[in-house]
Amino acid sequence: MAIGATAQSVVPSVGGGRILLVLPFDNRTGQPSLEWIREASAEILSSRLGAAGFASMSRADRIYALDHLGLPRGLHPSRATALKLAETLDADAIIVGSYVTDGSGIVAEARLVDVARLRMSEPVTARGEMRELASVFGSLAWKLTRQLDPGFKLSEESFVAAGSGLRLDAYEQYIRGITEPDKQERLRHLNQSILLSPEFSPAWMALGREEYADQQYEQAAKAFARVGGGEQDALEAGFYRGLSLLISGDYAHAEEAFADVARVLPLAEVLNNQGVALARAGNDGAPLFRQAVAADPNGADYHFSLAVSLKRLGGYDAEAMTELAQSLRLHPNDSEALLLQKAWSTDAKPMPARSAIARTAPDEAGVKADPLERIARSFDAVAFRQAALMLDQVDAQRLAQLGPRARAEKLVTQAHEYLERGLLLEAERLYQAAVVADHKLAAAHAGLAEIRERTGDAKAARKEAVTSLEEMPSVDAYLVLIRLDIAANHLYEAQQNLAAALKIDPHNKAALELRKQIEAKDGMKKQQPQLQPAN
Repeated sequence: MAIGATAQSVVPSVGGGRILLVLPFDNRTGQPSLEWIREASAEILSSRLGAAGFASMSRADRIYALDHLGLPRGLHPSRATALKLAETLDADAIIVGSYVTDGSGIVAEARLVDVARLRMSEPVTARGEMRELASVFGSLAWKLTRQLDPGFKLSEESFVAAGSGLRLDAYEQYIRGITEPDKQERLRHLNQSILLSPEFSPAWMALGREEYADQQYEQAAKAFARVGGGEQDALEAGFYRGLSLLISGDYAHAEEAFADVARVLPLAEVLNNQGVALARAGNDGAPLFRQAVAADPNGADYHFSLAVSLKRLGGYDAEAMTELAQSLRLHPNDSEALLLQKAWSTDAKPMPARSAIARTAPDEAGVKADPLERIARSFDAVAFRQAALMLDQVDAQRLAQLGPRARAEKLVTQAHEYLERGLLLEAERLYQAAVVADHKLAAAHAGLAEIRERTGDAKAARKEAVTSLEEMPSVDAYLVLIRLDIAANHLYEAQQNLAAALKIDPHNKAALELRKQIEAKDGMKKQQPQLQPAN
């Protein structure tokens, strides 16, 4: 899911909170060159369903389950195996399907399997041109959602539009880049994907993972930095970017990267590493190590880092010894901590101040008098998702305590942030929730009007904009009407709506730009020769 306050208990529930596992579709085209669509189908459907509010399992979750069951990653699972996968991941429903070619087009078919009842739904299908692959599977995702929840209100157009900016050739290269067994081939495909589509975040994320695993930390940091803030992997990208910068010695930017993640999810490993970045730069990381210990009291390394930091500060020797002892209680066989405890017990002098890199030589006991705080190198994606869900639930509880108007306004603010990043499904879901909370909130209808406009539904966009203006005049609603009028060549109406918008905000840049477009179109219209009546 995109991280943020989705307010599950306030936003209309989708699919009853069921967890979905999408399996790669069967390739029934008879063309090995289209085998890559198997994985693409699962990726696109999982993404769309997740954006719409489902708990949709990721590819990493599926691979974990296959590995746990001792099954190959490229397995074409039988129904029995699919059910085992679902049970391993605690999934409530599985989506299975297949695809065939139809001339220059593709036809995809999918079914829902209710795991608890062992019941399979009627198939749903979607078809379109091969170049519109993302739209085909977007439409299929919408139809599956309607099966799960007949009262689902998000439009099919929003599902389709979510993939409208996706280059098929770039996406194919990305899929090949995450599925090829050979590392060099994976890198070749991923680099080709970002060359074709430089803003395609999933390819940058996959490339960052490859470079991090290959210990190319500076390159990895650059790749992780290109992952968009609204993406499902944004927090993981931020964490590994921080690690890459930390290992590369760029402590200032590493601290900033971890701080960005901690503002959303202040987990122990994030806070610890932020503290390490500060300490390596010669600053005091103790407050962050204290927060890490409070967030995870059972993390031995966090106690160790705090102990080292306190000892270096001076004046905290007793607390430092207590934290070191706690680290050893959690990890009794920690040789470095044992030697350090012995050294500190016989030498009460504080550790000397050091630069970001300098470390003193080992003493007679074999322990460094000035050890380094420990870096948390592992990223537990499951824990991050669980923590994100908990934050969502906390935000939902806060929203539920607000009155209808205040709750709707909060949802609109969140929806606008999604809309600004082009995340139409996430934005529409929150705008719809705002309308449910307070149907008279003009901003919610204005937001829905812009979404309808972006998805090509001019009639619905105009209706929402008019509804918004009936509640309260706003520039945003007028801008939608102006763009629709220009597109329909209704220049008089466009000028009238423009005048109303500029009356509210005479300096609005978007309105002033639209005025130029109207003037240019009107000028061209006047220059066109008029037909003379026949004699």
